[in-house]
Amino acid sequence: MPEPLARVLIVDDEDALRFAVKRILEYEGYEVETAENGVGGIEMVVEHDYDLALIDLKMPDISGIDVLKEVRRLRPNTICFMATAYASYDTAIQATRLGAFGYILKPFTDDELLHQLNQGLEKRRLLIESERMKKDREERLLELAFERSRLNTIINLIADGVLVVNRNGEVVYYNPAAIKYFLLEEIHIQELIAQRLPAEVASIINDMLAAEQFEDKSQSVQVEIMPNRELYIEVTCSPIPHHDKTVAGIVIVVRNITSFKEIEHIKSQFVSMVSHELKAPIAATLGFLNLMMNPEVILPPEKQLDFLKRSSTRLTGLLTMVNDLLDISRMEMNSVTRELKPLSMPEVIREVVSFHNIEIEKKQLTVEYDFPEKLPELVADQLEIQRLITNLVSNSIKYNKQGGKIFIGVQASQDFLFTTIRDTGIGMKPEECNRLFTEFFRAKNEFTKGIHGTGLGMSIVKRILDSYSGTIKVESEYGAGTTFTIKLPCRKE
Repeated sequence: MPEPLARVLIVDDEDALRFAVKRILEYEGYEVETAENGVGGIEMVVEHDYDLALIDLKMPDISGIDVLKEVRRLRPNTICFMATAYASYDTAIQATRLGAFGYILKPFTDDELLHQLNQGLEKRRLLIESERMKKDREERLLELAFERSRLNTIINLIADGVLVVNRNGEVVYYNPAAIKYFLLEEIHIQELIAQRLPAEVASIINDMLAAEQFEDKSQSVQVEIMPNRELYIEVTCSPIPHHDKTVAGIVIVVRNITSFKEIEHIKSQFVSMVSHELKAPIAATLGFLNLMMNPEVILPPEKQLDFLKRSSTRLTGLLTMVNDLLDISRMEMNSVTRELKPLSMPEVIREVVSFHNIEIEKKQLTVEYDFPEKLPELVADQLEIQRLITNLVSNSIKYNKQGGKIFIGVQASQDFLFTTIRDTGIGMKPEECNRLFTEFFRAKNEFTKGIHGTGLGMSIVKRILDSYSGTIKVESEYGAGTTFTIKLPCRKE
């Protein structure tokens, strides 16, 4: 048998994800072993040396960060990747500082996963090669020119930019990444580079070179190189000591932190959006109550009842939104307790539809089913699948036209179950489809003015599907209707 490309360890508590990734990597020629929790992953690292490790950030026993620390301590040359469904800037920075090579966001495609692993494998080979060179150099005293050539090769392959200046501020070394991140056309050896760098970086360099005594202290600064967060870099300047305790030069390391800044921006937007969505119903309800409690305002009983009903509607919507936010938070933290068991998708669908019979009759909708006699079962948590179908069915009712139709069909193909929910409702525009799974997004047009919702339902649908390695496809025509097709792995006989 041919030698495997590399030995990979997958540490993840999601059975479906472990199985799917293992199958993908073995097909590509990797040797793969898996652990279903953090403790098991650490035990396997103690016994075996792996080239690559894919570690879930959130697990029921110990966190992925703790597993990463142990892997880096026990096997410092194992290239580690952190995987999570929702990254935060703080955890990404923490994982990177602890030695994680990459940060993979779930769900990921086969190509994205293989691309990341190939880069990590190249880094692993470079580390091993670097260690081999070090031993070889100690044993044979390799020539300086050969050593420098190898070092240049390694540094040029590093993703971070490296720039070195001497005590006069002249360039003595740089790699291609430095040119890329500073948006320079070229750099010349012995060039006074500070004047071509961002003002914040130039100021740090000049201050370090002007210091009379060497201080073993690095300084970092974050700079927006391209507007609208297209390119954000973190520049770290570290002085190089001379034998007379003065500054011999400065090493400047440039790291691309654009993705982390984008996560930070999304987090800020999310907090602002939640605040706005909470404020509106509270303010409206408080206004109604103040009117009813004002002794100078005399309201007839029917008006008081109307205010109470409107307040109740507002607070019900607020409670729904809070529950949705709690569900999203639990999914992100992997704190959802699941009871996996075989489920019949047609039975789940019929149960959900029967729950909405009053709304269906009120809008005079016709529901059509297409369920083959023999369908494979899902292995999933019943409450999660019910929540998934409920959000899709309630949308097909809520955004349908009076007297419209709803079609629900289930088909099996290979190892997957395909569920289609189609309505003859108001539909969506292309730009609305693109933003459909964003938190708090609701289509705003002439048809949706009187329709209430939190804008979190489809986000929850996407997160549930992601947790089962499922997918969702949306097809919609404005004014004509919408079709959702979900794909979930089914149970093998």
